[in-house]
Amino acid sequence: MTSIALAATLFGPEDLRMVERPLDPLASGMVRIRFGAGGICGSDMHYYRHARTGDFVVTSPLVLGHEIAGEVIEIGSSAAGVKIGDRVAVNPSRWCGHCKPCLEGRANLCENIFFMGSASKTPHMQGGFASHFDAIPAQCVKIPDHVTYQAAALAEPLAVCLHAVARAGDVKGKRAVLFGAGPIGLLTMLAARRAGIAEVTVVDIAAAPLAFATRLGANHVVDISAGDNALKAAQPFDVAFEVSGTAAGLASAIAAVRRGGVVVQVGNLPGGQIPVPANAVMAKEIDLKGSFRFGAEFMTAVELIADGSVDVLALVTAERPLSVAPDAVRLALDRSQSVKVVLTA
Repeated sequence: MTSIALAATLFGPEDLRMVERPLDPLASGMVRIRFGAGGICGSDMHYYRHARTGDFVVTSPLVLGHEIAGEVIEIGSSAAGVKIGDRVAVNPSRWCGHCKPCLEGRANLCENIFFMGSASKTPHMQGGFASHFDAIPAQCVKIPDHVTYQAAALAEPLAVCLHAVARAGDVKGKRAVLFGAGPIGLLTMLAARRAGIAEVTVVDIAAAPLAFATRLGANHVVDISAGDNALKAAQPFDVAFEVSGTAAGLASAIAAVRRGGVVVQVGNLPGGQIPVPANAVMAKEIDLKGSFRFGAEFMTAVELIADGSVDVLALVTAERPLSVAPDAVRLALDRSQSVKVVLTA
């Protein structure tokens, strides 16, 4: 079996290199996976630009990547439930199963979580943008032969969006506004459609992503860089999804919902303290809800992709081989050219 992996490794801000890393002998209970495809996420881009995302700061070399799929090529002893040759979507979450959140059915809040490609703990949890990487069988969800690795890799962001919509509660027949037309925003729109939302307005500061949102079925789009008059005219909304990860987006979401409305914070806001119009949360009795990663939605996401219910590949604007991951991340950062960039083997 291979003993070397080529991995996209971050050493500091804008210092992403393809590095050969030795692979340890496969541990008992683990499986080794050959990389098939991986989606470049907004958090990967934040790590690349700033060596941090939110409050998670890179302090030692970090292999990026948590939207991944591939083929099982080796199985450690006592690793049941998978076999060599299985094609799998890889859930980057490894939950402990025994902490209080896990026992309460909120595994996404696991106190002992291992999440691939994350600097949330030290030592950091290495990611899947590597020619080979290891996981446990519970992370591996088998995919049918007709599902490409590119599509399977996008089960992770779809799961994030399914969880965000679930956090909003019953959205059937309601009007929603969504701040941020990146991949997570667009998939949240599609997930809200599946949940029965009646109307979606997508807000952004860039024309190209908004045009993409229109093609994917947004009822209305608002380019807020030209002012917020159009947004104000459409208010109030029942539900707001803040996906831009900006303080301005959160303030706009709070302003845009009706009294008694719901705001779901999906985007990863800057670390530290940020200004929030908290009086409006109080005076309008807004339900302000956080949405962090996902739980059982990962399995649902794989099923929706497999049966064709959600066409995640409609978001993909470019594919690049893993070997040029640094260039691919830079391409993904250019919103005028890219919506979703996927790495391939």
